[in-house]
Amino acid sequence: MAIVVNLDVMLARRKMRSKELAERIRITEQNVSLLKSGKVKGVRFDTLARICAVLDCQPGDILEYRPGPEDDPPDE
Repeated sequence: MAIVVNLDVMLARRKMRSKELAERIRITEQNVSLLKSGKVKGVRFDTLARICAVLDCQPGDILEYRPGPEDDPPDE
C-alpha cells in the first residue's frame, strides 16, 4: 500500500500508550490498533484531527505516502 501509517512512531515519541490515545480521542483501543497496523481503508477527518490535537502533530507526521510499482500510472 502506498500510504503508511506512522501512528506507533508518534505514540512512542509522545510516550503515550494506545489505551490513553483511544480514551482521549473517544474511539476503541481496537480501532487504534487497526489504525496503527495500517489495516484500515480510511480514517475520518474528525478522528484524524483529534489524533493530531492529542499528539500535537500534523497529519503528515502520521500518514506517509510511499509510492510503489503498483502506483505507477498505466501504460498508454
